[in-house]
This record gives sequence, structure tokens and C-alpha cells, in this order.
Amino acid sequence: MTDKKNTKDMLGRSGLVPVRQALDTLLGALAGVRIATETIPLTEAFDRVLAEPVIAREDLPIQARSTMDGFAVRAADTFGASQSMPCYLNITGEVRMGEAAFGEVKKGCCHKIPTGGLLPQGADGVVMLEHTVPIDDTMIEIVKGVGSGTNLIQRGEDIGAGKEALPAGHLLRPQDVGLLAGLGVSEVPVTKKIRVGILSTGDEIIPHTSIPLPGQIRNINTLALAGLVRRAGAVYVDYGIVSDREEIFLPAMKTAVRENDIVLFSGGSSVGIRDLGTQVVEALGPPGILVHGVTLKPGKPILIGLSKTKPIFGLPGHPVSAMVCFDFFVRPTIKFLSGRKSQPDLPVPSVMARLTRNINSAPGRRDVIRVKLIKEDDGWKAEPILGKSGSISTLSRAHGFFMIDEDSQGVTENSVIKVHLFK
Repeated sequence: MTDKKNTKDMLGRSGLVPVRQALDTLLGALAGVRIATETIPLTEAFDRVLAEPVIAREDLPIQARSTMDGFAVRAADTFGASQSMPCYLNITGEVRMGEAAFGEVKKGCCHKIPTGGLLPQGADGVVMLEHTVPIDDTMIEIVKGVGSGTNLIQRGEDIGAGKEALPAGHLLRPQDVGLLAGLGVSEVPVTKKIRVGILSTGDEIIPHTSIPLPGQIRNINTLALAGLVRRAGAVYVDYGIVSDREEIFLPAMKTAVRENDIVLFSGGSSVGIRDLGTQVVEALGPPGILVHGVTLKPGKPILIGLSKTKPIFGLPGHPVSAMVCFDFFVRPTIKFLSGRKSQPDLPVPSVMARLTRNINSAPGRRDVIRVKLIKEDDGWKAEPILGKSGSISTLSRAHGFFMIDEDSQGVTENSVIKVHLFK
């Protein structure tokens, strides 16, 4: 938890917590939390997380197969064959797709075989069609010899019976679903999708379909956060716009906490006369508030708490800040609770680019700078898109962002930076 004795900032918060420390504090408090599991058809398993390892019940493939169009041979019959000194084999059979391989390849003979065809008895290699010359319908000339096992996938070479095909915590990608299909798996145990409740707070917030009166603001955050939740592999529940009066806000939060695995509310994380985020999270505890304020720009005033084992995030009301906080804190929490512990985070697609201007940063703060990429003959330029955290268009106009870490005071013009691309 944050140290209550730390000096407070201008908004009344205790000393700001580094981003990594804040996330570690939350995930440490969630250690041991388990999400319910369910068994679903393999046809619905894409982008789901395995709750248990999948053990292969049979070899894959179940019999040796050719990986080329050509001729199944006894490799020893082809040793030394070349353009200048070919060998000759009699064609005594043919393997057809979807059928068993009938007959035996005997010394001095071969069987015609397609890609994926089952290897006939007696054969231990396949000569590619391109390395043969037909003599007639019953004989071929081989101009390049093969070794035993050449152009074959052996029985169980892909995966052997009794071996772990995929571990628990694995996010099922298309290739993983294909592997399980090849093993004859019809159902898989997965963790249930994380449910994320979303509330937008503030009497000034109105539906995005409404025409705002003076002082009113359309609800941007709900739809933006809902999209991020779905991209993170979770499902969202929209609790609408909630008044920031305690008698309305607190009951709505209690309902959201009861019905979801994670709750997000935006607009009540800064300290003000009408902002009740801090009091409500404490009321929903224990343990209540874990972190209030991090060394991040934009996103400094985020509030992170727990109601027993359910994370609650008070996100800044400004859309850019809210979305940055989602990426740094909410997305990793969804991944953690989903059980995705066996796979490291894959690198976000990125490009190296040359910065077009100086960008200053305060020591001890991580800055997230949105940039627009401009293609040049010798590479990319990154043009910072500066603006207030309430300017959602800065994100729409940006192709990605780069970060200035806490130990830096800025980046100079023409520096080469790593730009993380938005999906």
C-alpha cells in the first residue's frame, strides 16, 4: 500500500507511486485469486485461455506421411544417384489421398505418393517429383538420391501420445485450435471470460447521442473503454452514467462489484468537492485503496483498490488519461485474472523513428507521448501530437506512442526512438 505518511501533492494525494510498483502491488494482492472455469466446444475456443493442460491422446500424425509430391522409396536404393549417374526404379504402386497405403515398396521399386499421403510399408524416404525423370508408365529415373526420413513427417513427430500439447494458461490462437483439432479434441476447459463493469460518473456527463447544453459533456469513456475491454479478451457490462452523489454512486458501485470481476469508473479519481471515488472505494473494501496517484503522464490521478478480491479502478475523467491507464493497469490485470501465466507478453509492433522536436520530461515521471509517423526516404519521422488529456483527437490522429522513463529528463530532437504502434 502507499505510505500514508508521505507528503501530499497539490490534490491532496499521498506521494505518487511508480507505475511498476503500483501494478506489482495490485497483482501481489490478487495472488491466489482464481476465476471460474467452463468447458466449451473447440469451435468456440479461439482467444480463450486454457484452464488445464491438454494432453495428446494419440500420436500426431498417426502414421508417417509425405511432405512432398513424388515417389516413396527405399532410401538405400537411391544412394549416389545424380544427373550424370541416375538410378532406375520400377513403379509398383500408388498412394491415394484419403486412403490407406496398400502394398509394400520392395527393393528396386517405388510407389507414387502425393503430399500428405501415408507412407507405404517398406519405404523410408520420398524423392521429390522434380528429381525424377519418367521413362514410361512403369519406370522412373532418379537424378538425386535421398536419405532415410527425407521429405517425411514421422509418426508422432508433431506430438506424441501422452505428451503435453498445450499448457494451462495458454491463450488459444488459430494455430493452437488447429493443433487440437488434429488431435481429435472436441472440447477444452477454459477460464471464464473476465467481466468488467464500466461506469461513467458525473452529473455533467450525458449520452453520446444527446446534444450537450452549456457545461455538459458527451460520454466518451464508456465506449472507448468497452472497446479496450473487448480487445483484452474480456466482456463488459455498461452501467451507464451515474450521478456523483453518494446516495446514487455507492449503490451503483456495490451492484457492479457484486456482478463483475473488475469494475472501472471514470471521472471520480481526482480530489474535489464532488468527487467521491476515494470514499466509495474505501466503503467497498476491505482492503480498500491500494494506490492513489502514480508517476505517469497522462494518468497520474488513477485510483486502484480492492473490494475483497475484486479490483476497482478509478480512472481519470479525461479520455486520453483513462485509456493510457487502461493499457498500463487494467489490461495486465485482465490477463492475470484470466490465468495467462504461461506466455510472456509478445512485443507490441513497433518501428524506430527520428523525433522531430525536443520533448522535456520531469524526473521521476513516466511520460507517454503520442506521435504521428511520417515516411521518409531513409526511414520514419515521429512527430509528437501534443494536447490536453481531454483531447481524444490526439489519440485518433496518432499512429503510436513512445515513452520517456522515470530516470530521464526528456528526449532531444533527432533522437531515434521506439514507437509502439496502436492496434
